[in-house]
Formats: sequence, C-alpha cells, structure tokens
Amino acid sequence: MTTILQVVPELETGGVERTAVDIAQACRARGWRALVASQGGRLVAELEAVGGEHIAMPLASKNPFIMAANAGRLAEIVRREQVSLVHARSRAPAWSALHAARKTAVPFVTTYHGAYGQKNALKSLYNSVMARGDAVIANSHYTAGLIRDRHGVSGERVTVIHRGTNIAEIAHVPQERIATLRTAWGVDAGTRVVLQLARLTAWKGQGVTIDAFAALEPTLRSGCMLILAGDAQGRENYVSELEARIAEHGLAGRVRLVGHCADVAAAMNAADVVAVSSIEPEAFGRAAVEAQAAGRPVIVSDLGAVPETVIAPPQVAANERTGWRIAANDSPALAETLQEALMLDPAGREALAARARANAARFSLEAMCDATLAVYSRLLV
Repeated sequence: MTTILQVVPELETGGVERTAVDIAQACRARGWRALVASQGGRLVAELEAVGGEHIAMPLASKNPFIMAANAGRLAEIVRREQVSLVHARSRAPAWSALHAARKTAVPFVTTYHGAYGQKNALKSLYNSVMARGDAVIANSHYTAGLIRDRHGVSGERVTVIHRGTNIAEIAHVPQERIATLRTAWGVDAGTRVVLQLARLTAWKGQGVTIDAFAALEPTLRSGCMLILAGDAQGRENYVSELEARIAEHGLAGRVRLVGHCADVAAAMNAADVVAVSSIEPEAFGRAAVEAQAAGRPVIVSDLGAVPETVIAPPQVAANERTGWRIAANDSPALAETLQEALMLDPAGREALAARARANAARFSLEAMCDATLAVYSRLLV
C-alpha cells in the first residue's frame, strides 16, 4: 500500500495544518495510508476522523539536538511503516525529514508555504531546505518566484499548486450556523459586519483595519461592527496594543477581538465586507478566496500572492472586479474602499458576488488535492 508521511510542526491552526489534513483525507480517498507527524494540536481529532494517523513528535522545536533526534526517529518510522514518500511543510521539521528521506532512499517533497524572512546567509541556508525536495510545491506564482530568485530552483522540479478551499461548504452554510456565530460575537441582527479573519500578529495588519474603521463616515460606522477573528497564539502584548488602539478611537463595543474562529465558512457568510490588510507579503492568502466563495466584497493589500486571487482594475474594468486591491498599510485608502463596498446597492452586491464565486472556483480543494497527489504519483513511478 502507498503510504504518505506528512511532517509539520504542529496541528493547531493555520493554513499549513489545514492543508495537511486536507491532503491526508485525499490520500485516504485514493486508498492510500496517510500519516502525519507533528507535535499535536486541535486538528489531530479531525485528522483521525478522516482516516489519517497521527504520530506525536517534538517537530516544532528548532533545537539542533532535538532536530537530529527527530531525523533518526523519522527514519525509523519510514522503515517500520513502509513509508513511500515524505512531504515536509515547514522548515525545522523539514531538515529532520530531509535527512530521514535521504537515509531511507524515499522521495522527498516540500511545500514552500511562506514568504520566509531572509536577511542573512544563515537564514538563507535555513530556508533552503524548503527548496531541496525532489519535487518542490509552491503555493502561488509569487512563491515560485521567491524559490527561483532565492535558491535558483525552477523548471520541472517546482510545481505551483494554489492552496485549496472547500468552495461548496462555504457556499452552502445553513442560516442557523451564521446566526449562532453572530450571536456569539455579540452582533445584533440589524448590524453589518466588517470582518478580518487572521491570526493576531502585527504583519496581518489588524491595526490598519482598526484605523480605517475609525475613519468611516460616522453614520455608516454606527450601523457596523468590526470583528477581528483570530488566535493570538500567545502574543498578549499585541492584543494589548490592539485594545489600546480601539480605546483611543473610542470604538469600545464597535470593534471586537473574538479569538480563534473554528467555523470559517459561517464567519465569511456572517460578514458584509471582508478585509485582508496584510502589511507584508502573503505567500497565498486563503481568506481572500474564502470571502469570494461566500460572495462577499473583499478588500486586499496589493502585494505578495493575494493579487493572484482577486481580480480588480487595472487588470479588468471596474464592473468586472471580484474585489478591491489597495496599497498595503494605507488606512485612508482602506477606509475609502470599505465605504465604497458597504454602500453598494443590492444589484451591485449581487453582481459582484456572482463574479467572486466564479473566481473562487479556480481555487477549489479538489484541484489542490488532485494536483498534489499527481506530484506524489510522478515520484512513485
């Protein structure tokens, strides 16, 4: 039996973790065995529910002694479980997985998930493991460019596979789930929601979104609430900074930090407008696709890979857009665009929603899984 071992730091929350579970489910549907080694987390139960098997290891550690021990243990797992292919999705565990794969002579795949910082030669070396796979998956054309420019890898060894979204799930969310989530957020039935769904970290730009919301025309703002949904992952100082910013603008009660959101599909459908306000490049940015799948107006920072997912001028005419692309870290531009999106008439919103849903279909979960398993199959011949 074909056995695929994916290696990730943990299975807590985030795009890397979610994609590992999605691919495990696709492997099981193909009749393959799906193993995931990680430090564990809230997604382990979901992995096991779709037929995957979890192996607990301290793979989030960057301690070189622990990484070396992980390499030895992964090699043992490859031999014992007769693993056919190893797929690494993050740098620290990828070094351990690379040594294990080379020691056991099984194919090694990497997915370059992030626009990793690279300020010196040591960091360049550390990042380079993600370009050392027998096949290297880039989650966007932007990421493929980074791989080429940083590591000199291109051609057949690099395959662009955009991160996939469960389009059908987002498009068909029961109203009860949406209403339940809005109630949990403390949003009244008549209040409109501006949503930013991203983990709470400075580069995601929550501060920019708060400043933009504060700059909305007061009458318009009074009928809205800004929901910042995302896990702080221990960044309590950043949470305090955001809370102080909210207080400075006098927006207590109008802006809410609601923590981790497990029901992304309901969240996107509960929103009236979605903001993706990153101030540093996204390697992909699935929130923009999820918003479009829900037919919601989405405003994104025009940098990194996000422009690959949102169609907007000057690429097309204004009446063909699926969302808005604006300069990053520009709260006045975001405020102006939020106002434009919130003031769309019903016909304009419906036309935009139809275009957005059609565009989101290009980034389906099925397409991502089929393309990834095709990479596996090519190496297993």
